[in-house]
Amino acid sequence: MALRAVARFSRDSAFLSRRLVLAARQERNAACSRGGRNGFIFTPACFITSEAFLNRLMKGDAAEADGNIYRPPASVPTDSGEHLSLLLRHPDQPENPKVLKVAITGAPNAGKSTLSNQLLGRKVFAVSKKVHTTRSRALGVLTENDTQIILLDTPGFTTLSKVKRHQLEKSLLVDPWTTVKEADLMVVLVDAGDRWMSSRLDFEVLKCLSEHPHIPAILVLNKVDLVKAKDRLLDITAQLTCGMVNGRRMRVRPVIKPPWAEKRPERDSELSLVKDKEAPEDSAEENSVLSTEQLKALRSQQGWPHFKDVFMLSSVDSEDVETLKRYFIAAAKPGSWQYHSEVLTDQNPQDVCTNIIREKLLDYLPLEVPYTLTQSVEFWQDGENGELNISVKLYSKKDSHMKMVIGTAGQMVARIAKEASEDLSRIYLREVKLKLTVKMRK
Repeated sequence: MALRAVARFSRDSAFLSRRLVLAARQERNAACSRGGRNGFIFTPACFITSEAFLNRLMKGDAAEADGNIYRPPASVPTDSGEHLSLLLRHPDQPENPKVLKVAITGAPNAGKSTLSNQLLGRKVFAVSKKVHTTRSRALGVLTENDTQIILLDTPGFTTLSKVKRHQLEKSLLVDPWTTVKEADLMVVLVDAGDRWMSSRLDFEVLKCLSEHPHIPAILVLNKVDLVKAKDRLLDITAQLTCGMVNGRRMRVRPVIKPPWAEKRPERDSELSLVKDKEAPEDSAEENSVLSTEQLKALRSQQGWPHFKDVFMLSSVDSEDVETLKRYFIAAAKPGSWQYHSEVLTDQNPQDVCTNIIREKLLDYLPLEVPYTLTQSVEFWQDGENGELNISVKLYSKKDSHMKMVIGTAGQMVARIAKEASEDLSRIYLREVKLKLTVKMRK
């Protein structure tokens, strides 16, 4: 009798959950149809994430009944050989596999790695407030049910003159362009909280969009939580899309501009002057397939009129990012998986470690100091109690920089090692003991 009562309660709960999901879908569809009259659909995250939340509640018995398999986030193996073996393992293809390659692009410090981490459900890519944290293209794999989303996290677009001036790695210049070529969908991430940079797309981003018009692209306004006047988001959208979304003209209600908006043209002219000075060197780049006339036209262009969709979110908000993830899953097309479902990233364990350490160096050291440091993994071994013992040596070019890294009584280097250990423990799913030493490179 008790078992029958429990079974009846479970069936009633599942039925009620499905009714709630159906009601949420009807509410969302009604909201979308109301917004569609102007040719531009703005769907607030709450309409979609409410359904996503209910879907998460229904996982378990209801999900198994539908034939779906919930896969917890994978981890990164700590052994390089094991990691390589996992990458080469034959994919465990479902019956009707779907796949989508997504290139996360944008200007430096737009939040690309933060978004990629949130989509994966685990921190894999280094994140910092300083520019050029990501030095080379890295791959993340999100596998859910019968769909595999391959995230291509790229360095921020930069110019040849900046790479030479600051002696940066060539990967920062090459990787964003080569990565886009293999993508099925291009995400252009823009920092909406930056009042100056959000008024126009980065010129290198415009060049990339112009050179690959056949690749569908979507605009994602990030850090919208930092924008106090929310109607300004529509102004930003109108500027960055040239008033066109998915081939339709969007209508934006005029709003009263704040006092600082009057100064923007002056600032924009300064930015364009700086870009014009760099133009001869950058436009002479051999890899560009655009003519001089096309490059000149792009310099006077604020946005891109061929975006397929627009999203407004905060990449640190998991519910906001869930909306974008569902969009990717819906956009995936039938095709064979490229990786086994247990693969999380193509970065080897040592690269993950050095990237996380670089993140902490960028967070805690001033100015150019973290950019001048190099790393060398000296020791990597399993401990007797199952922990992972790692020793990394940091090399400094200047004695003053070395003293900053060490800090008073070694407090700075100890803090960096402690926080990096905690992050690595969550990535590897095991205890990590990290030791950092600093040495002058002669």
